[in-house]
Amino acid sequence: MKTTKFILYALSLCFLFQALTASEVSRDDRAITIDGKRRVLLSGSIHYPRSTPDMWPDLLRKSKEGGLNTIETYVFWNAHEPSRRQYDFNGNLDLVRFIKSIKDEGLYAVLRIGPYVCAEWNYGGFPVWLHNMPGVEFRTANSVFMNEMQNFTTLIVDMMRKEKLFASQGGPIILAQIENEYGNVMSKYGDAGKAYVDWCANLADSYQIGIPWLMCQQSDAPPPMINTCNGWYCDNFTPTNPNTPKMWTENWTGWFRSWGGAIPHRTAEDVAFAVARFFQTGGTFQNYYMYHGGTNFGRTSGGPYLTTSYDYDAPLDEYGNLNQPKWGHLKELHKVLIKMEKTLTHGNISNVDFGNSVTATIYATEEGSGCFFGNANTTTDATITFHGSEYVVPAWSVSILPDCKNEEYNTAKVNAQTSLMVKKSNEAEEEPASLKWVWRPEIIDGPVLEGKGKFAASKLIDQKQINDESDYLWYMTSVNLNDDDPIWSDNMTLHVNGSGHVLHAYVNGEYLDSEWATYGIFNYKFEKQVKLKPGPNQIALLSATVGLQNYGPMFDLVQSGIPGPVEIVGRKGDERVIKDLSAHKWSYKVGLRGLDDKLSNSDSDNLTNWLSEELPSNRRMTWYKTTFKAPLGSDSVVLDLLGMGKGFAWVNGHNIGRYWPSYMAQEDGCITETCDYRGSYDNNKCLTGCGEPSQRYYHVPRSFMDKDVNTLVLLEEFGGNPSRVSFKTVAVGTACGHTYEKKTLELSCQGKPIAGVLFASFGDPQGSCGSFTKGTCDAEEDVLPIIQKECVGKDSCSVEVTQEKLGKTTCGNIIKRLAVEAVC
Repeated sequence: MKTTKFILYALSLCFLFQALTASEVSRDDRAITIDGKRRVLLSGSIHYPRSTPDMWPDLLRKSKEGGLNTIETYVFWNAHEPSRRQYDFNGNLDLVRFIKSIKDEGLYAVLRIGPYVCAEWNYGGFPVWLHNMPGVEFRTANSVFMNEMQNFTTLIVDMMRKEKLFASQGGPIILAQIENEYGNVMSKYGDAGKAYVDWCANLADSYQIGIPWLMCQQSDAPPPMINTCNGWYCDNFTPTNPNTPKMWTENWTGWFRSWGGAIPHRTAEDVAFAVARFFQTGGTFQNYYMYHGGTNFGRTSGGPYLTTSYDYDAPLDEYGNLNQPKWGHLKELHKVLIKMEKTLTHGNISNVDFGNSVTATIYATEEGSGCFFGNANTTTDATITFHGSEYVVPAWSVSILPDCKNEEYNTAKVNAQTSLMVKKSNEAEEEPASLKWVWRPEIIDGPVLEGKGKFAASKLIDQKQINDESDYLWYMTSVNLNDDDPIWSDNMTLHVNGSGHVLHAYVNGEYLDSEWATYGIFNYKFEKQVKLKPGPNQIALLSATVGLQNYGPMFDLVQSGIPGPVEIVGRKGDERVIKDLSAHKWSYKVGLRGLDDKLSNSDSDNLTNWLSEELPSNRRMTWYKTTFKAPLGSDSVVLDLLGMGKGFAWVNGHNIGRYWPSYMAQEDGCITETCDYRGSYDNNKCLTGCGEPSQRYYHVPRSFMDKDVNTLVLLEEFGGNPSRVSFKTVAVGTACGHTYEKKTLELSCQGKPIAGVLFASFGDPQGSCGSFTKGTCDAEEDVLPIIQKECVGKDSCSVEVTQEKLGKTTCGNIIKRLAVEAVC
C-alpha cells in the first residue's frame, strides 16, 4: 500500500512539473503569444541533415549569440523513410536529438513537417518509392498520396509528443507547419488542390498538439492555419486573416549554387534593410532562410544540378564559421529589436510620409515611443526633420530609434568586423606533401556489355522507376543489322534524347562519348557518329542523375533518365533513314560494379585488388583511394578537388557528396568591386567566381575523420588528376573593422590570437578590407599603436571609437570612422 501511494505521489509530482514547465502558445493580430506575452521572435533555419550532431551545439550556440531566440527546420521525409515503412533516425537524421539540442541552448523551435519541403533537397523531400505507387498523384486530393502523407506526418507528431517536445508539454516547439509554398502552384491543381489544402488543415488541427500551425505562401489558408510570407522582402505582406500576426517564414539570406553557375551573395546591408522594413511595417516573427546552410551530403541535393555546398551566404557559413560582417551586423539589429519588444507588439502605429520613398513609423505606448525612419530610394540619401531634430537616412536603409530621439542602428552602417577566410594546407604531423594513391578501373564488361540486366522492358523507362537507389542506371539493348538494311551506310549516327542528366554511351564494348545538360535546360540531345557491324550490335547507355526536380507544379512527373527517342540514323547522300530503338527490348541494371563491390568502404582492400603503379590521369570511370592524417587543430576541413572531373567522394565510408570541379561557372556577370547593396536584390545581382569551378572545395566534418589514419575514396566519371587533390583547413586570415564614431570596434580571429595589426586610421578612411587607405582627414596622432596595444596577442578585442580614446582628428564635424586591418 505504501509503495502504491509513493508511486501515485511521484506521478503527481511529475504531472505537476510538466504543468509548471509547459507553455501556452497562441496568437493574436500582433504576435505569437507565449504564456500570454506577445513575443518578437527572431528565428534562423538550420537543417539537421546538412550538418552533423557534433556540429549542432556549436551552431546553436552561435545562433543564440547572434541574437536569435528560435530555430526553424524542415523534416525530410525521403531521408527518414527511404523505403516504405522502413525508417532511419540515426546520425545526422536524429531529429529528436536535434530538437533537444535546441532546448538545451534555451531556444524555441519551429518544426516544418511539410512533408513537402522544396529546400533544394532531392525530389523536394518526397521518397521516390511514393512516385511508383499505383494510382498516386502528389499534392492533390488523392487517397494514395494522402494516406502516405498522413502516415509520415503522424509518425513525426507522435515522436515529438512521446518525447514531450511540444511547448504545451514543456518542450521547445512553439510552431509547426503543414505543407509548404503550395499557394505558389495550387492553381494548376484546380478544385482538387483546394480540397487538398482543406484536408491538410484538418489533418494538422486533428493532432491537437497545443501550438499554432503555419501554412506558408498560402493566402487562403483555412483557419486556424496561419498564412506566412517567403521571399527576399516581405514588408508589403499582409495576412489574409486579420486576426493573425504578420509572419515571415523565409527571409532568403542569399541563394543556392548550381553546377555551371557563379556564387551568389546578398549583402549584410540589404538583409538588414529587409528585416528592419518588415518590423517597421508591423511584423513580429522573422526567420532567416538559411542561418546555417550546410552541406548536401551523399545524394541529397536536388534541383537538378545543385551543388554539394548549400552555403547560401548564410550568417554561419557552410562549415559553421561566422560569416562576417553579416552575422555581426544582424546581431546588432537583433539587440535593438528585442529591446523594443513591448513597443513593437503593443504600440499604436502611425506613419509620416516625407515623400520620395522616405517614411517614419512611430510605435507609441504609455511608457514611450520607438521609431523607424525608412528610405527606400535607391540612390539618394534623405535628410528629414522629426520632432525638431534633423536626421540623415542613407539611401536604401532604415534607421531605428528606440526612444524616437537617438539613432541606435542603421541598416547601411556596418560596424561589425569583416572576416577574410583562408584555406591552409594540411599540417598534420608527418603528412607527405602529396597523397599516395592506388587505383582500379570501374569494370564495364560482362553482363553490361552483353546487355544482361536485372530487369527488362520493351520501352525506355523513367529513371525514377528504380526508386532512386542510385544516380546510375544502365539502359542496354541489341540491334541486328545487315548490309542490305535500309539504314546501312558509311555514315551512321546514334541519337539519344536524354534528361538524366549525364549520359555515357558504349557501343559494342567501346566507349563512344558523353553528354550532359546545363543548369535550367535539363533535356539534351546526344548525337555521335558510330561504327556498327553486320549482325548484333550492343548498345549500352549509362544515365546519371544529378539530383531530382524539387520544385514546381507536378514536379514529381518531370521525367529523368532517357525518355527517348533513341535512334540509329543512316545517311545516304541527302537521304536520311531512321531506325527508332525506343520500343526495342531494353535491359536495365542499377548502379555500378564498384558500388556493388562497396569500393567506397575504407576496408575495401579485402574485396578487390587495387593497383599502385602508373597512376592514371584523365582516365574516365576510375576509382582512386588514398590515406591521410586528419589536419591538426579544430579548424574546419575541406577537400580540394581541383583537377578532378565529376564523381563522388567518401571519407572513411562517409559520402561527402557529388563533386564536379571541372564544371566552370559562366565567364560573365560577376562583380569586380564591392557589391552595391542599394536596390532590390535578386540572385544574379552580386555574383562572384565567374570562370572558376562552381565548387572546388568539399566539406569534411571532423566527426567523419579518425585521429590516426583516414581513407579517401574517389569515383571519377569523366577523368581527372588525383595528384592535385589535397586537404586544407579553413580559418580567419584577416579581420577588419570599419566602425562609426560612438560605436565599438570588435575584432576576433574566432578562437585564435590576433597576430598583428597592419592598418589603422581614424577619420574618413577609404577602401575595403584588404585594401584600406587613409582618406582626406585622419587622427592628429597615429592610432596604429593604440590598436596594436589593445588587440595583438588577444583572441578578441574591443575599442571604443571616440576622440577620447583615439585622439582628435583633422576632420571637423563629419561623422568619423575607424578602419582597422588585423592578421590572425
